[in-house]
Amino acid sequence: MVEMEKYKLGDICEIVSGSTPKTNIDEYWEGTIKWITPAELNDDTYIITDSVRKITELAVKKTGLKSFPEGTVILSSRAPIGKVAIAGCEMYCNQGFKNLICSKKINNKYLYWFLKGNTVFLNSLGRGATFKELSKSIVSNIEINLPDIVYQKKAVETLEKVSEIIALRKRELSSLDDLIKARFVEMFGDPATNPMRWSETTIGDECFYIKDGPHKSLPDIGKENGGHPFISVRNIVNGYIDFSTARYISDEDYANAIKKCHPEKGDMLYSKGGTTGIAKLIDIDEEFANWVHVAVLKFDKSKLNGIFFENMLNGDYCFEQSQRLTKGIANRDLVLSAMAQIKMYRPPMEIQKQFADFVNQVDKSKVAIQKALDKTQMLFDSLMQEYFG
Repeated sequence: MVEMEKYKLGDICEIVSGSTPKTNIDEYWEGTIKWITPAELNDDTYIITDSVRKITELAVKKTGLKSFPEGTVILSSRAPIGKVAIAGCEMYCNQGFKNLICSKKINNKYLYWFLKGNTVFLNSLGRGATFKELSKSIVSNIEINLPDIVYQKKAVETLEKVSEIIALRKRELSSLDDLIKARFVEMFGDPATNPMRWSETTIGDECFYIKDGPHKSLPDIGKENGGHPFISVRNIVNGYIDFSTARYISDEDYANAIKKCHPEKGDMLYSKGGTTGIAKLIDIDEEFANWVHVAVLKFDKSKLNGIFFENMLNGDYCFEQSQRLTKGIANRDLVLSAMAQIKMYRPPMEIQKQFADFVNQVDKSKVAIQKALDKTQMLFDSLMQEYFG
């Protein structure tokens, strides 16, 4: 059993924030000094060495900005809470951070992994009426169980190795997706120019059924109570239908839902609310219903191969049309009549099938890589639990 001592972050780190020089003073901007915002961090950010915007020495002098040194753990404290990285050089930042300059008690990378594994907890600490924010006091009082520095460094080495394997697997999946896109263009040409002069058509011409689901949210009775899956846009993830976050509705609600719109194996799902223009062929046997934000397209399978159709719709040509036809800002909607206008082309069925066969072969490799990724992710999660509780 590893011996640990409990510390508050404020006792083992100096916590600093930042501010934004006045944006209407041109002399403060377009300089050479790095100044970051939370928007510049993402889930894969580890060491950050540059910023999108730069400020001038005059801005630093006039606004009293305080830099933080290389090695500082950068934590976004609002909009959103919980993004984390490590400064790869001296930097400045806006007021959206509470940054931790580590003492000799704690390894900065160990602190990075601790914070990265506690995003939900950090968000629960946010305070404020308009938007949630972590104050310096809140961050200072966060407690961490700390082993000796040697153990911390060993833990970091292990997490970095496993994290790199996860990143590699994700890159492999992305490369296979790129391979499918490249093969599509190789076989059919760029849809925007249609150099092979395939038969031009539209979604409306190809689909004899274009419907969306119930225009109201239905009560979730739970899978454990015999509910039927009820999906929305969020359940179409990375080319899969993901039921893990689906609602489960009653027999009565399900029966009424499929009277309005009945998704079946071989049909196409097409997102029309919120995130629009994402297609997914139904290639599973499980029965489910769909909410208003997802449309169901039924088409003649003798003329249009589902795998070809899915890749056609998800390509840049159709996706860009879907975005132009989507209306609204806060509540984005691709109405069915507009969806039907999206232009596409239809090559001979024999060539569509050749492409589908290629995709099926690539998908076999993707399944193997995904299984390896899932296994590695489980290892990573267990290590995070072991190190940080």
